[in-house]
Amino acid sequence: MNTALLHPLLTEPVRVRDGVTGIERPVALMEAIEENPAPLMDLANRHIVSVRQFSHETVIQLLRLAAMYESQPVPLHRPLGGKLLISAFYEPSTRTRISFESAWHRLGGDIMSITDPATTGIAKGESLRDVAEMFSNYGDVMVLRDNNAGAVYDMLPSLRIPIVNAGNGIDEHPTQALADLYTILKWRPDLASRHTIRSKVRIGIIGTPGRMRTVRSLLLMLTLIDYAIEEVVVIHPDREIFSEGQREELEQAGLKIRCERRLRQVLNNLDVIYINSIAWVGDTYETLTGDMRLSADLPLKKGSIILHPLARGEELAFDLDGTSHNWYFAQARGAVFVRMALLTCLVQRIGEVIDAGSARGGL
Repeated sequence: MNTALLHPLLTEPVRVRDGVTGIERPVALMEAIEENPAPLMDLANRHIVSVRQFSHETVIQLLRLAAMYESQPVPLHRPLGGKLLISAFYEPSTRTRISFESAWHRLGGDIMSITDPATTGIAKGESLRDVAEMFSNYGDVMVLRDNNAGAVYDMLPSLRIPIVNAGNGIDEHPTQALADLYTILKWRPDLASRHTIRSKVRIGIIGTPGRMRTVRSLLLMLTLIDYAIEEVVVIHPDREIFSEGQREELEQAGLKIRCERRLRQVLNNLDVIYINSIAWVGDTYETLTGDMRLSADLPLKKGSIILHPLARGEELAFDLDGTSHNWYFAQARGAVFVRMALLTCLVQRIGEVIDAGSARGGL
């Protein structure tokens, strides 16, 4: 065989990434947080629909458990054996769906995946309440994504199993916000507690808080660590970017918010930059345009990190991928372990994991 005709990467072993996704990051976070399983026990059989349901201590313990899982991606103990997940994604999604399904499989469970509502009774006019009643007979946990913000709430009265909101219209995406905070805390474990924090951070958000569910949920999540944040700088060319009452709620919860219309003039003062380009408007979406684009030639602060919920478009240049600012791939990876932690708690298996982990010094 003439190997000279092969693509160069076909003659080498698959490259293993290190750096920000290295094993030292989750271990450092796990060691920075004292274990306290009590808040996690309270999550058993709970619906997870909004970030507003979480307390600081619950989130911190969840992220500690996620770090335990990430330190050993193939757990020695698979607590969800015999459990069934209903994965209902009625809005197109690849990353979130596969992340949830990967999390469930890694924990030993089985999955029923529904990616088209036309294959369900909904196509015949069946109500969401009746769908929820039926699903309660078939699985142990349900994950739902729907571009109708009210769909998850319509299902709640009939559900007898926990449901996890994987994105409901422009409303919320709570597990994405957990993954976002997990990434920030792996970068700076000292931010997990007001007693260990070394210095406050300035967080920039490029996007539309009133029409982006990831941004909405992230801002709510940041209120749980308001002690660690100097200010949140929201960057968008328009003036009307918050929904009614949204900014007031965040500021009352402790966030100091400043709005800017130009990206370049604030970049060199930001420690964390979160960018998302997709904002839903009705049944379609719009993307950021103009100067709202990140690339390696911009005046980024030394040591700063960039987050993006992905999938990306032109707003995030490929030339950032090889820089130390790139934490968006670690963010996507971490989402699996965050969801593993949450799902373990929902099905009342946290006791087995904590006990097994403590006995071995880790999972």
